[in-house]
Amino acid sequence: MEKTKCIIIGSGPAGYTAAIYASRANLSPVLYEGDQPGGQLTTTSIIENFPGYPDGVNGNDMMSDLRSQAEHFGADIRFGSISAVDFSKVPYKLTVDDGTVIEADTVIISTGASAKYLGLEDEKKYAGRGVSACATCDGFFYRNKVVAVVGGGDTACEEAIYLSGLASKVWLVVRKNYLRASDIMQKRVRENPKIEILFNCNVYGLTGDGKVQGMKVVRNVGTQEEERFEHNIDGFFLAIGHKPNSDIFSQWIETDKTGYIKTYEGTPRTNLPGVFAAGDVADPHYRQAITAAASGCKAAIEAERFLQK
Repeated sequence: MEKTKCIIIGSGPAGYTAAIYASRANLSPVLYEGDQPGGQLTTTSIIENFPGYPDGVNGNDMMSDLRSQAEHFGADIRFGSISAVDFSKVPYKLTVDDGTVIEADTVIISTGASAKYLGLEDEKKYAGRGVSACATCDGFFYRNKVVAVVGGGDTACEEAIYLSGLASKVWLVVRKNYLRASDIMQKRVRENPKIEILFNCNVYGLTGDGKVQGMKVVRNVGTQEEERFEHNIDGFFLAIGHKPNSDIFSQWIETDKTGYIKTYEGTPRTNLPGVFAAGDVADPHYRQAITAAASGCKAAIEAERFLQK
């Protein structure tokens, strides 16, 4: 059985940054990248809001740089996923999908969160070419353009309001005949002249030559009042929630009702000693590359301090 002082589960800004700091602290970390090496940013074309890149940077290039930096300091980065964990006692036992079993004194969970999609083939077709699940990340590219946001909760309203400060018009597509958002968010949306709400509507397709140029909408689906129409749009934003990739830890680690791992006292500490969470798997609020990287730094520092004690 293999043993390590520190294992990092998942890549992306949180995982790779944790690996950089843990390596420099001589923890000799082992990092398993998961099913999507580099995380969600590898599906983003240009990143313009990460410090140090005045002209922006390709998501794949930035993740490659972070990975190389971690390897430069000695991180053992491996392709593969953790399929099972036993956190009943220290050292913690983790099973890799190839059958390898590793015992670790500390664990950093940086498995991220997956955006929820409608399930349309067109979402895959136009991924990175008009389809986005992060208005803060990609809204800048739609200045003075027309965009659509799907969702009726606080997140959807927040994203619609944010985009209204950039875009010329925002369609808010709501499946029900009401908004689920808080009263104050509803008020702000309704009073915003750039936002128009489409109630009782579902998007069933996207159109465009190489990039999103329109959406197909059905209103009152399955009723006598059903009608279908299209709107020209330049960007299509999903705001129907994220699912934290925390299922395999749920038996051992405390999470909120959505599945985000709970951390304590403004640190990456979880309810288990020596187990830390970094990045989007523990962040229902910000979900940004820079905050994920910062939390990876914190997790590695906490792991080092835990081992010293």
